[in-house]
Amino acid sequence: MNRTIAAIGALIVAALSGIGAPGSAMAQANVDGVAGTTFNLTAKADYITTADGSSLYLWGYALDGGTMQYPGPTLIVNQGDTVTVTLNNNLPQNTSIVFPGQDNVTASGGVVGLVGQESTGPLDTVTYSFVASRPGTFMYHSGTRPDIQVQLGLVGALIVRPTGYDAATNRIAYGNGETVFDHEYLFLVTEMDDRLNQAAETEALVPGTLAAYDTSTFWPTYWFINGRTAPDTMMDANAVGTGMYPNQPYNIVPRAHPGDRVLLRLIAAGRDLHPFHPHGNNVLVIGRDGQLLESAPGAGPDVSFSDYTIKVEPGATYDAIFQWTGKGMGWDIYGTGAGYQHTCVDTQNNTTGALTADGFDDTTWEYCPDHGKPFPVTLPGLQNLTFGGFYSGSPYLGHLGSLPPGQGGLNANGGFHFMWHSHAEKEMINFDVFPGGMMSMFTLEPPGIPIP
Repeated sequence: MNRTIAAIGALIVAALSGIGAPGSAMAQANVDGVAGTTFNLTAKADYITTADGSSLYLWGYALDGGTMQYPGPTLIVNQGDTVTVTLNNNLPQNTSIVFPGQDNVTASGGVVGLVGQESTGPLDTVTYSFVASRPGTFMYHSGTRPDIQVQLGLVGALIVRPTGYDAATNRIAYGNGETVFDHEYLFLVTEMDDRLNQAAETEALVPGTLAAYDTSTFWPTYWFINGRTAPDTMMDANAVGTGMYPNQPYNIVPRAHPGDRVLLRLIAAGRDLHPFHPHGNNVLVIGRDGQLLESAPGAGPDVSFSDYTIKVEPGATYDAIFQWTGKGMGWDIYGTGAGYQHTCVDTQNNTTGALTADGFDDTTWEYCPDHGKPFPVTLPGLQNLTFGGFYSGSPYLGHLGSLPPGQGGLNANGGFHFMWHSHAEKEMINFDVFPGGMMSMFTLEPPGIPIP
């Protein structure tokens, strides 16, 4: 309960810090990670926490010998870069790194393992190198006993920016203008059987405990997005080694305005399938496993597909665009009558995304055919309502209404909120405690609210 309250409090802070004047400069959300071409990773052990107050012993990657983090550091590189990753090993087993989707990976040092060069210990480093030849969302993970080592945390994300990408003027997922986006968020989803973590922790005291764990009996008890279970997913991101989650720096709190194109980078880094469900609208899946869904080179994402729940298969990655416009709601999302006066003008010069010149206001993305249409129901009196924490007191975007004392309070900007989560109900728990697990909240912010 205390963690739930803390997470809710963090959301209040995040909402208040986002308040700005309409028309103020809009920041664009980026994936947290480390950019460059040369990375030094150390495989080591440490602990993470879960939202039910548990502590799990993990093996993970640390950047430059620092604090182990789960998942490993998100590596962000550019298409065409020669990428070099040096692996140091502080674990009691040999370990290695593989880079699915990358061609012609070379390795030096260590010893030959089943799938590549392995480090045998602290004095035995392995250096991997490859050219990031194509853009997209990828992962990296241990290639040594992945049934043990990946499940214990040796996994991370690799993002390759396309040629021509520019954070200010040309935010594209692939080398095609139809893959433009305003904000991007990483969803690296995993699961854990805490018996495996306990066996690894006990191994030092009782040798053979880890070997005795039967991977065929794998039965997850925790489900993660970016290394956290809900509601900790919604707490602030923090620098590695600091804050409430020193080993779990990455949060997931997606936010956008009407009309913004939100890029979801989904990675299934565990061994189970996860049906990931973004409420509010379908997503357009434009890429899989670092491949643009196009019928021929240069065609653009012409074989992309719309989906309401993405079947995130083990080992796969997905790039998908989410966009909320309110089209077809049948009522004016910004309100009608006294106190809600506003205009809706479609000058047919909107250049944001694919929904251009088809009835949307160029500033607010209101769907003009619904302009002035009243809210379709009459709300009961306050004495007949039960109030959720995210209710602003008004059904209209960007407006606050009357609330009884002590009610609401988590929606300082008058946004709309949607749960984004696994559609497998058992994955929304923390060791059988609901709610938790693989879940976060998406906030649709009114125009003019900065999104960091």
